[in-house]
Parts: sequence; C-alpha cells; structure tokens
Amino acid sequence: MTPTDDEARGYANGRARRDVIIRTASEHFAERGFVSATILEIAAACGISRAGLLHHFADKEALLHAVLEARDEEDQERFAPYVEAHGAIGVLRGMVDLADHNRLVPGLIELFVRLSAEAAATDHPAHDYFTQRNERIRRGTARALVALQARGLVRADLDARSAALRLTSLMDGLQLQWLFDSEVDLAREIRGVVGEWLTPAGREAFDAALPVLAA
Repeated sequence: MTPTDDEARGYANGRARRDVIIRTASEHFAERGFVSATILEIAAACGISRAGLLHHFADKEALLHAVLEARDEEDQERFAPYVEAHGAIGVLRGMVDLADHNRLVPGLIELFVRLSAEAAATDHPAHDYFTQRNERIRRGTARALVALQARGLVRADLDARSAALRLTSLMDGLQLQWLFDSEVDLAREIRGVVGEWLTPAGREAFDAALPVLAA
C-alpha cells in the first residue's frame, strides 16, 4: 500500500527527529558519559519534552544502542570500500586512513573513549557491545593478516592473532592519547607498526591501495 503524502512527510520528519536526538545524545554521552547524561537534558537540548524523546526511544539504554549503531554504520560506510576495492591489504590500509579521518571528528573519539572505559563494568548496558566489537575487529584483522601471509605480503614469522590484538589495542590507546595531545598523528603511528609487518612486496601493495574514503 503506497503511503500518502502526509504519511511520507510524517515518516521523514520522524526520521529527521530521531537523527537529531541520536546526534545530540552522542554529544552528551561524549561530554558526560552514559551514566551522568540524562534523558531530560538530552530532550531539552533537542527542544522537545522528555515524553517526546521517549516516543522515539523507549529508554536511555535504547538511545545508547542507537548511538552505537549510528557510529558503526558510519565507520562501515567509510571502511567497507577499502575491503571491496583492495581485499585483505585494504583492511590494513582502511585502518590507517580511518584513523586519519577520525581526528576530524573529535566528538566521536571522545564518545568512543569514554563509553568504552565505562563499559568495562560488566553491568554497563554497552558491555556486551564493546566485548563483541573488540572480538570482531581482532578476528577480522587476524584473518586479513593470515591471508596476506599466504600471499607473501606479511612476514611469515608474525603471529597473526597476537598482532591483531596489538593493533586493536594501539588504535584504541592512540585515541586516548590524542584527546590529551592533538598533535599525536594517529594514522602515522598505526602505519608505522603495520609497515614493520609488511614485506617489501606488501609495502608496495599497501601503497597501491589508494584511499577511497570520502573527504
């Protein structure tokens, strides 16, 4: 059944309002953390009532999940083209260039650092999300490294699982360091470590994997 013009406008307005709420909540969670930020404050910042916000999100936990999903979608949109265009070497090149992009969106870095620290507590609503996210990234990175070793692009003596853990930890730790010192070059540091793992042929393939992220 085709929606009427009024229904279509209502849907579009509802989607726009949800986007505003998610963006505002991201800012509040980044500045104050999930625990300290309140639904009432977020609603006020959006220019709506608490009831109006709860019309879109059942509670603060549902809003948190929407914020995290939005971040994942944005990262995936920027990262996926690397893998599609360049395969396993694109995973490494994508990590470097995504880190370079992230410095342009400090609010997202602050959001990630604050929430991931809070979520270390097992009763935090984002605990499972960050646990699964970290495991997913480590597994994907390890698979890429193993594939590159088979092609002679990564050193054969590298322990892929250990390297994946170190690379994930480096990326997360650098973001925290960057919040204290914006002169820290996230992409350069990550590229330096990745370069130590690549063979000469691997470095050529890495350099040939041209950036495909949007400006």
